[in-house]
Amino acid sequence: MISIHKKYIYIKFFLILSKVFTVFASIVIIMNLFEEISFFKNEENNLLLPIFLTLLNLPSLLFELFPFIFLITSIYFFTEAFDLDEINTYKIYGVTNLKLIKIISTVTFFTGILLITIFYSFSTNLKYFYLDLKNQYSDDDKYLAAVTTNGLWIRDTIDNNVKYINADKIVGTDLLNVSISEFDENFNLERSITSAKADIKKKTWVLKKVILNSQNNIKKFDSLEVETNFNIERILSIFDNLSSLNLIELHKLEKDYELLGYSINVINGHKHRIYSYPIYITLMVIIGSILMLNTKHNKSKVFHVLLGILISVIVYYINYFFKTVIETQDIPYIFSIWGPQIILAMIISINLIKLNEK
Repeated sequence: MISIHKKYIYIKFFLILSKVFTVFASIVIIMNLFEEISFFKNEENNLLLPIFLTLLNLPSLLFELFPFIFLITSIYFFTEAFDLDEINTYKIYGVTNLKLIKIISTVTFFTGILLITIFYSFSTNLKYFYLDLKNQYSDDDKYLAAVTTNGLWIRDTIDNNVKYINADKIVGTDLLNVSISEFDENFNLERSITSAKADIKKKTWVLKKVILNSQNNIKKFDSLEVETNFNIERILSIFDNLSSLNLIELHKLEKDYELLGYSINVINGHKHRIYSYPIYITLMVIIGSILMLNTKHNKSKVFHVLLGILISVIVYYINYFFKTVIETQDIPYIFSIWGPQIILAMIISINLIKLNEK
């Protein structure tokens, strides 16, 4: 049986969490709605479509913000506890500062598990629908790329001429075993090109060992330049939006990346970020708790909010810095994901020991 004081703590924590969640959701809706309205400013659409797209994108955006939502929640939890002198009441029931942190951090951890098993899958489905619907109104719809069992496929359009490009895999900044079919605006085949390798660092590709077939006139070249709308960065960025994929779909995408010869560090890093999510939000709650228990209680609520925002910004940039490390091949992606959390855990451990002595 859960004791009465624990029930009270749980109920109060989730009530504050729901209030903070509502505030964050309202801010996200307003900001994203303006972005969607700006996107459709040249379209003859009413306000319903931007609102609908905003609601589709909302769960995914909130999933990214949950660590900071939990941080602010813990700060407000202790703010109210001090204002109502509940800290001393808890101690009467044998709930020390350390035990209080343990109670709210434990419930946060299990809430985090529910978030990645239920909420995340829900948000990825809506995100996929959001991206698919919005792509119908995008100017880039004529530039497409996909990965299949036959390698990389690209449809490119330049001056009403369409290119269909196929390659076996990507190695560094090169495409291997490339074939290009070029069609005019009436979809008549103008020429076909095969190449052993194409350097795609720039949008002007440099093909090597080329065979060009134009109206049954076959020519061979050691090198040939072809204009496209793609370079290595753009091709790889097409597959970068991982927030629309659940864990099963991420596993399938990982196989596609291996097929292309592209590093799967980004995908593995994203999966580990999801696995570590319950620990991450738990650490944020503990950080907020320690800050409040070590801060003078006569400070205003505005001060505590600004303090929470400051800590959120610092933690965000720490994670952003480590996230960019994923792109560096000689540093393990696990370090880039778990590194910030290990650092936070070490800082927390030191402060918890000091806190227990109070």
